[in-house]
Amino acid sequence: MNARPAVAGRTVLIAGATSTAGLAVAASLADAGARVIAVGSNLARLQSVLAVAPDAALYECDLTDFSAVTALAAQLSPIDGLIHLVGGWRGGGGLAGQTDEDWDFLHSHVVTTLRNTTRAFNADLLASPAGRLAIISSVSVDRPQAGGANYAAAKSAAETWVRAVGAGFAKAGDTAAAVIFVVQSLDGLETELATRVTGLWDEAAASANGSRVVLVPKNPKT
Repeated sequence: MNARPAVAGRTVLIAGATSTAGLAVAASLADAGARVIAVGSNLARLQSVLAVAPDAALYECDLTDFSAVTALAAQLSPIDGLIHLVGGWRGGGGLAGQTDEDWDFLHSHVVTTLRNTTRAFNADLLASPAGRLAIISSVSVDRPQAGGANYAAAKSAAETWVRAVGAGFAKAGDTAAAVIFVVQSLDGLETELATRVTGLWDEAAASANGSRVVLVPKNPKT
């Protein structure tokens, strides 16, 4: 008989659950027995989560608005996990193509939503016996190009923020962990990501906290 997944019975919030990766994560968590909370900016789009996680709770919230996020946290508390999948890509055109409009979009979606959700739910993750935070980052942080400078800078800021959150977790004890998953592209890695996210609760917090895990396609294109 297979052991019961450690995430079973945990409440896990997915921010940005309607992407292909988000749906894969929601399905994996639900199949493992977790209570899934899907949060996004459009309630109609969130309905797609129910196809893979029928018992998921859906909440519409502007994650760029800290007051809205804190109100949501008060409504949902407590949670055991925050999986931040909000993002998007803007870029191209070399350094001259790094527009203020693209930067504002990336900063808002990649950094602001992360800052808001982690601050609002930090107390929950610390209070949980197994709090987990995970984000998706990019290999461009290590190998930035001029045409993706805005994107790489935003992702770098997000990684730094998560490491800081992880340092706070470590200082408070050994029950919570912050993890960064790194990809070149999520296309084709959705199932792998979902499995890794669900497995975060099978790892000891002290060993998982602060880790930066690069996900590589099993059959990379040449």
